[in-house]
Amino acid sequence: MFKHSTLMRRTVALVLTAQLALALFATLAFSLAGRISEFTNRIDDSFNKSTAILSMLNQTYDMLPPYLCGRSEVIGNDVYIMDSTGHIVAPATTAYSPEYKEQIDYAREYFLNPEIETESYKLFKNQSGEDESLLIVNRITSGYYEGKYLVLISDVSESTPILKHYVNVLLLSSLAAALTMLLPVVLVVNKITEPLHNLNIVAKAYGQGQYEIRADESFSGEVGELAESFNMMADKLSRSINELTLERNRLEDIFNVTAEGIVVFNENGEPGVMNDSMKTIFSKVPKKNLFTERLHVIPFDEVWEDVETCISQCEQVDRTLEGPDYVIKVTLIPKVDSNDETKCVGATGFFRDITEDSKLERTRRDYVANISHELRTPLQTLRGLIEPLADGMVKKEEDKLRYYNIILNETLRLSRLIDDMLELSKLQSRTLAFKMFPFDLNSLLNDLETKFIPVMNEANLKFRVRFNTGNLPTVMGNPDRVEQILVILLDNAKKYTPAGGSITIDAEYNDIVDKVLISVIDTGQGIHEYDINHIFDRFFKADRARGKKGTGLGLAIAKELLTYMGEDITVQSEYGHGTTFTFTLKRAEASNNWY
Repeated sequence: MFKHSTLMRRTVALVLTAQLALALFATLAFSLAGRISEFTNRIDDSFNKSTAILSMLNQTYDMLPPYLCGRSEVIGNDVYIMDSTGHIVAPATTAYSPEYKEQIDYAREYFLNPEIETESYKLFKNQSGEDESLLIVNRITSGYYEGKYLVLISDVSESTPILKHYVNVLLLSSLAAALTMLLPVVLVVNKITEPLHNLNIVAKAYGQGQYEIRADESFSGEVGELAESFNMMADKLSRSINELTLERNRLEDIFNVTAEGIVVFNENGEPGVMNDSMKTIFSKVPKKNLFTERLHVIPFDEVWEDVETCISQCEQVDRTLEGPDYVIKVTLIPKVDSNDETKCVGATGFFRDITEDSKLERTRRDYVANISHELRTPLQTLRGLIEPLADGMVKKEEDKLRYYNIILNETLRLSRLIDDMLELSKLQSRTLAFKMFPFDLNSLLNDLETKFIPVMNEANLKFRVRFNTGNLPTVMGNPDRVEQILVILLDNAKKYTPAGGSITIDAEYNDIVDKVLISVIDTGQGIHEYDINHIFDRFFKADRARGKKGTGLGLAIAKELLTYMGEDITVQSEYGHGTTFTFTLKRAEASNNWY
């Protein structure tokens, strides 16, 4: 109890100190009052004794009784009778006590003369300034010693043993009272400190976030009111913290969900809070020469220099980081001290991956350039043919007919280009809708083989369809669009496969992925490794130098059709050894064919 309660220790110490102080002051007061009382009593007693002895001598006594001569053990005083010359008459054979020489000399010099008719006295002090002895001189007016003087010397400095006894009793009683008060003090203070101790436990629990704990309000008086206030504070604090936690979680969700990487720098340029996007924003940046910890956060020294510039100059800094596989926009905004607008206390960095936006912008520019080129070629051809006809420069009918045929072919080519562009745009904007249903892929491939064998034979190419896993299951999709995809792939293979080569369609069911895999394999010239990643882009043509005909939209349309149906298409090629395009079709859950 004493070890853990400061209030208990201090209260007990205060009570004991007060008791001891009271005992000390009472003892001092009692001792002083006792000494004054004793001193007064001894003075009065000395005067009474002097008066009694003088009365006795003034009557019939012929001489001073022996028990009163000199230092009398009976009355406790020194008694002498002196004549007017200062000679001690009685006791005749006893000289005065040596320690009273000063008093006897003073009596001889000042008091022993005929003029003293009444009683005279003087107090003598010791070296400490305290009253030590009392000298009383009285003139004897009758009797045996008539005309002589009664000299009485009394010691008034000694304290009586009874006074010391009373002081000791007072000290012991005060100590006993202090010890007796200790138990009720402990009990009373414990009753006061117990609810305070409980409140302290509750307050510590609040400090640890345990706001569901409540203080005991059953105590009366101020302690109960304090407990009630504690509980009210806990209720309000719990609600406020819950609201703040909810708001903080919302802000953290927004902070972490945003695609932009966000970092908060302190006034020394050190990174503090950052969101989850910062962990992936630099994933495409090569990790090398990361000698410092901060380069693991942002692997660009120039950005850290920008951070220092932003904080030191209190100005916004922008930078664009470009690499082979990434483009990152960096914006650093200074944080100004709310009390001093000229002081910068940190900065906030925003890092946005604009790689796709840059690619999209580049694609848009390439698209405009490609479509301009593709449209300009047939238009220039048409203009070059129509102007001579309009000017009448072509005279022969067979030349006019040849010009008209060329104009017709170029017009059809331009029409196909526009149709392909419109179809691709509708596919990408999802405005071109077609139904998907179960159909028999086996009959579609057999019919396609029948249609393309004459075409391939005419181009001196070997062509066949192989069912590697036997009869294929019913698949889900649109048969017209699947045939369109196969025609695009076959035309593309025929275009880039020289005479004497072969084109094969492989079809097989893969039970692991539960899909049918269809591959168009050719033994043509193949695709360069630096072209293969762009093979499905609009207007892209591999090996443009060979002047192959086509709009460059076929493979882009094939990919968009498959994407619309929820399927994938991949390409594998080795330059000079042929190319393989493979796409997937899901197996239909129902075996009934709609087509």
